[in-house]
Amino acid sequence: MTLEARELEAFLAVADELHFGRAAERLYLSQSRISQLLRALEQRIGAPLVERTSRRVQLTPLGADFHARLRPAYATLLTAIDDARAAARGVTGLLRIGFQGAPNDHLMLALELFGERHPDCALELTEIPLADPFGPIHRKEVDAGVVLLPMEEPDLVLGQVFSRHPLTLAVPGGHPFARRPAVSAEDLADLALIGVREPAPQYWRRAHALDVTPGGRPVPSGPAVATLEEGLALVAAGRGAMLLCHPTGESHNRRSVRFVPILGLPDSRLGVVWHRTAETARVRAFSQAVAAAGRG
Repeated sequence: MTLEARELEAFLAVADELHFGRAAERLYLSQSRISQLLRALEQRIGAPLVERTSRRVQLTPLGADFHARLRPAYATLLTAIDDARAAARGVTGLLRIGFQGAPNDHLMLALELFGERHPDCALELTEIPLADPFGPIHRKEVDAGVVLLPMEEPDLVLGQVFSRHPLTLAVPGGHPFARRPAVSAEDLADLALIGVREPAPQYWRRAHALDVTPGGRPVPSGPAVATLEEGLALVAAGRGAMLLCHPTGESHNRRSVRFVPILGLPDSRLGVVWHRTAETARVRAFSQAVAAAGRG
């Protein structure tokens, strides 16, 4: 059964005033419209809620019980609406978004949607270094970051997760793997894997530069880098291979580096992350825009 908000408003006004004329004035409606709304509600419920005579208006026992239950629930609903309106009005000012790598299509669509929904909020974009995925968020240099997962920081919040893509292996153009249609995760034991420097957390560095294959074979360590471009330069120079998500590989395609699909590893994912003490309506609205961009 579907209840109309206007019918509930009419019933509450009549129950409070016990007078159709005063209820009509309160809602800026005619008395006939109040009567029509009340009859519609009673038909939906299946029994009278109000007894009306020429002398007085009173609630039936069912109407009194319904009024006692409806009044606090309706007040909670109005409070929720007011809070949502306040939050919407609060999406103003400046939102600083940090991102790792090149902004992909999903992120660009999310930024466009956020701008359409909240035209009074300015956006500022800042690149987050590969080797410091959470530092700018910890230091509150940005309001939210779009970073590669995993994220296990206790004082940070993980919002929308998106952009799930298979991994590729960046290898030198002359490497035997470059001629394969795909390689296995177990093949990582046959080459040095370029890693990421500190201050990136150890668990995060290990996720993006494995030290063992899924089968337990040790993976040789290559040099550690601070940026993606450093890593690709070392790959081109034959110093090792590097794990990257498929869109990153496509956007950095070059003759000296080949990106080969790798099988047997979890997909790469991005997440919207912010500091637990710095959550705002702007940040929540951005995470919602990222979710909407995925649905659209």
